[in-house]
Amino acid sequence: MAMGLNFVKYRKLYFIFSIVLTIASVVVLVLWGLKPGIEFTGGSILELNFKDGRPSNQEIEEKLSTLNIGSIYVQPTGDSGVIIRMGDISEEIHQEILSILRQDTALVPSKTTEGASEMQVTMKNVEEIRFEAIGPVIGQELKQKTVTAAIVSLGLMIIYIAFAFRKVQKPVSSLVYGIISFIALCHDVFIPLAIFSFLGKFYGIEITIPVITALLTVLGSSINNTVVVFDRIRENLLRRGDSFEDVVNGGMNQTLSRQINTSLCMLLAVFAIYLFGGVTLKYFALALILGIIAGTYSSFFIAGPLLVTWYKFRHKAE
Repeated sequence: MAMGLNFVKYRKLYFIFSIVLTIASVVVLVLWGLKPGIEFTGGSILELNFKDGRPSNQEIEEKLSTLNIGSIYVQPTGDSGVIIRMGDISEEIHQEILSILRQDTALVPSKTTEGASEMQVTMKNVEEIRFEAIGPVIGQELKQKTVTAAIVSLGLMIIYIAFAFRKVQKPVSSLVYGIISFIALCHDVFIPLAIFSFLGKFYGIEITIPVITALLTVLGSSINNTVVVFDRIRENLLRRGDSFEDVVNGGMNQTLSRQINTSLCMLLAVFAIYLFGGVTLKYFALALILGIIAGTYSSFFIAGPLLVTWYKFRHKAE
């Protein structure tokens, strides 16, 4: 008999919760979509460091409004830095932006008129950290390559699992392991994407190359969690005579401590990046945090219970 926690007993509750969460995620993505960064749409990004004190986002936007460069997105970094994202601009506009932001207008006493005061312009110490311009053609190409990379990764993972479990054809075929892994992967990716859709809609958070990298990493982490559980189930099937439900439940209990310890270690490192890695890596780390949590959940409450549900459905049909 299976020992420890009975993961498969309440599988219907897990499925209802996961289905509701996944459907809600899909609805959010359909309604709001994702806010692509300039890497995918084309545009310019300018990072500056204000050594004499950083102005507010509103002040920066007001100063640059005279240039008629369209919408801009101002993102503070650290104590004195700022990242400005905008449409594609020329080198002339780039230099004009620097000139405007380096000007500091202050009300100071006049030296020529007694008792009067006037506005004087001084120059602020503003250091340019980086300036990048990405054309729309390159952005579109990056978008296509990103989608292709995700599809190829998913396909290869499913093929790998089906091949790795080819010797275990009873009571569930190796292809079923691959299909269930794909379902778990969709769950693990839709949830972070939906949260980024919400953040993009209400807070202007963009999907950038680091975020895409994190989501592809989530695919690998999720499939690793699922394979660890499936591999222990496969070993138990080859040497034990318990019922399939007990074998699945036993395999999940045997890998529980390893999965939790691995996920916690990863989360500690990623939380450190989120808290201390700066704005550039903040949302990269957030995507990893969401994906790791979703992947750990799905490996126990979706993948294993789905195997039992599939087996019972086929057994009842036969």
